Amino acid sequence: MSLLVKFDMWHRCARQYQWLYYFSTFLRIVLAVGFLPSGLVKILGERFTALSNNHPLGHYLQALHETGYYYTFIGILQVLAAVLLLIPRTATVGAFIYFPIILNICVLSLSVGFDGSLVTSPLMVLGCLFLICWDFHKWKFIFGGPIPGAEIYAKENRTRRFPWLFFLGVFIAISLVLVSARFAYTLKPRNTIADCMTQCEDAANPEACETFCDCIHEQGKPYDVCLEAYKKSLKSPSHEH
Repeated sequence: MSLLVKFDMWHRCARQYQWLYYFSTFLRIVLAVGFLPSGLVKILGERFTALSNNHPLGHYLQALHETGYYYTFIGILQVLAAVLLLIPRTATVGAFIYFPIILNICVLSLSVGFDGSLVTSPLMVLGCLFLICWDFHKWKFIFGGPIPGAEIYAKENRTRRFPWLFFLGVFIAISLVLVSARFAYTLKPRNTIADCMTQCEDAANPEACETFCDCIHEQGKPYDVCLEAYKKSLKSPSHEH
């Protein structure tokens, strides 16, 4: 049995649960709300964050803001994806537009340890992936899959049984994202130097941590450079002694 056939069977099974229809509607609304404000800010030509230009993400956002109509173009796509998600008939197209944008935001946030979206962006990626898979029957013909009749997904064929196993998986996924955001980073730049300093008291080398924060927020050096300097301080003879 091919992977496509197996996935199609799982998909048909999932579409029988009324609770998953509720969940998909919830995701469409939440994801749309997540993109509308930031998209509108870009269309208006405003910078949507107060991060300083010395912050690793601030560097990028300032450069992005100065690209002119490219910045506006991203905002238009975000608003378009959000609006399409809110309309059931166009939700699939909205999810496909949404996914590469939120994936880029997620990778960007993870690469610089940005607290503002370390949790939300991975969850939004997972939510968007769910919506794309949820509408698998609408686009599986790309891979040669048959287009089923509408009666297969008719409302009267759905069950109101609660899919405990699925939502247990959702809970585990959320927990893993939360734990990773909390423990995956040695140090985070945080939004300001004052916020950055708050993690130094519990750091392995508080003085080097303060140097890390200064390296980020005062000197404006790349996150990897500042973090590498901190890690080297942990291996220095003076620290070991």
